[in-house]
Amino acid sequence: MAKEGLLLIIESPGKLKKITQYCKELGYDAVVKASMGHIRELSSTGEDGWGFAIDGNKITSDWSVTASKKKNVADIKSQAKGRRVILATDGDREGESIAWHLAQVLKLKNPDRITYAEITKPALKAALDKPRKLDDGLVGAALGRAHLDKMVGYSGSKRVVWALDIGAKSMGRVQSSALWILVKRELEIRNFKPTTYFSLTTTYGEGFKALYRAASTKASESVEVVDDSGEEKAGSESDRVTDKAVAEKILAIARSTPHQVTKVESKKTSQNPPAALTTSTLQQVAGSKLKFSPDQTMGVAQKLYEGGHITYMRTDSVALSEGFCDSVRQYLEQHDPENVPTKVAKHGNKEGAQEAHEAIRPTDINQDPKQIKLSGEELALYTLIWQRAIATQCAPAQLNKTCVSIQSGSTNWEVRGQSLAFAGYTKHWNNLSGDSLLPVLKEGQTLKLIQVSADQKQTSAPGRYTEPKLVQEMEKKGIGRPSTYASTIKTLKDREYIKIPKAKGMAKIEVTSMGLELMDVLDRVLPNIVRPQFTAEMEKSLDQVASGKLEWEKFLIEFYEKTFSPALIAAEKTIQDYKRKAS
Repeated sequence: MAKEGLLLIIESPGKLKKITQYCKELGYDAVVKASMGHIRELSSTGEDGWGFAIDGNKITSDWSVTASKKKNVADIKSQAKGRRVILATDGDREGESIAWHLAQVLKLKNPDRITYAEITKPALKAALDKPRKLDDGLVGAALGRAHLDKMVGYSGSKRVVWALDIGAKSMGRVQSSALWILVKRELEIRNFKPTTYFSLTTTYGEGFKALYRAASTKASESVEVVDDSGEEKAGSESDRVTDKAVAEKILAIARSTPHQVTKVESKKTSQNPPAALTTSTLQQVAGSKLKFSPDQTMGVAQKLYEGGHITYMRTDSVALSEGFCDSVRQYLEQHDPENVPTKVAKHGNKEGAQEAHEAIRPTDINQDPKQIKLSGEELALYTLIWQRAIATQCAPAQLNKTCVSIQSGSTNWEVRGQSLAFAGYTKHWNNLSGDSLLPVLKEGQTLKLIQVSADQKQTSAPGRYTEPKLVQEMEKKGIGRPSTYASTIKTLKDREYIKIPKAKGMAKIEVTSMGLELMDVLDRVLPNIVRPQFTAEMEKSLDQVASGKLEWEKFLIEFYEKTFSPALIAAEKTIQDYKRKAS
């Protein structure tokens, strides 16, 4: 590529200084300008303010430069005169869409497009050495999303939500599905009827406690792991006894008959390192470990990315580049040789993940948290990202797991122990529950019973979601994409459909009375639109558009004619009937 007379258009002004510096160091005579995000939006003209019209099998869109961006766009236009334009916006669908809009406004034919996953000189050089053309599939997916969300949001809000006259301002394809999840949980909590049960334990003079078991289990059945949201995947409680008379009978047998060890099963198990961080898992670990909200996490991550410290922070891929993995291996060989694995654990991407993207990682693994010039929130989040990246390339953790079965008459008791034989990846990222050391016990050994007890308890209602747990659930159900998780939750808060009280630790999301009332109606009149399955299916269709298997206009028109328009007409009639009966 010629190095003279370039205009490089990036997305965020936070990158300007570094990219301008790198262009100069690479010998490019380049002016670097920032689009400041999206430069155009659909107008509010036409049916229900969509800003586009369906004309047979085509869609006519009315795009206008966003008012706040007009001065900046005029400046970019003036700088483009006599220069070769390189579109260097972010590498996701939205970034591709912004590049397309720039090409439209600047009237560029076949413009050069570059992307980079990190703001470093080598990454920028590699991108400039091999520019590509706009990806029609990614552009189509972004355009399809923009039109779909405008259609559902504007028509649904104007013709259904406003008609309710309850103070609710809007509905939306993703926000309503997220609210549906929260309301469903809220109703489960309110309708929950607790059940009384008894948890039975024995205490022995040998220095440990055992739990009542209706049947024996195996030592290898579980490794207690804390997931990315901070919750343990395995717990420890006796089998529940719901009948008081049965509980008393078990206690009587345990008090009157000897306790003998019937089986000691020990097994060495391996626990592989976790996958590298995606947008969703980054928000979860930052929530559980740092108490950051998703919105806060993404704001701090943006600064780290623009500072050249981490790769792009909106991704659903767990893939890591071969070069980065090699650099981590070299780091481990120098600083932690015992943790160099014979074979690195492999993690597959979830269906629909953008495989060309990398996971979130440091741009340079040698910039460890003790050396890097960061502080406060940025250092805290960088430390998590650095630790997780190192851990993914380490050896598995080795655990000694023991399960001891004890019999007293016709009753069975059990104690489990888990101890760390080799730390492996947990030296850098500990997601194992605490160890439980047991004394040396032998089969046939008679134990000294100290106490048998039955704690009366009640089953608990399911807990409300924290913000990180909601993000996890949204990702699990296929709602939204990495760029939308934080903004969706923020919209629900801004609309006053949910509230998040201030609390020590990670606060639980509460649905407001307005949120409950709105979803009560929406779930009855537009169930196929607001429930998560619909949103997930729409995301799959947009994935097909991105991969070139589906044309976005065809997808949108078919959705409108076969699904949305009939559903909307039926919903309006239902609301009118409801209001007529109520009056």
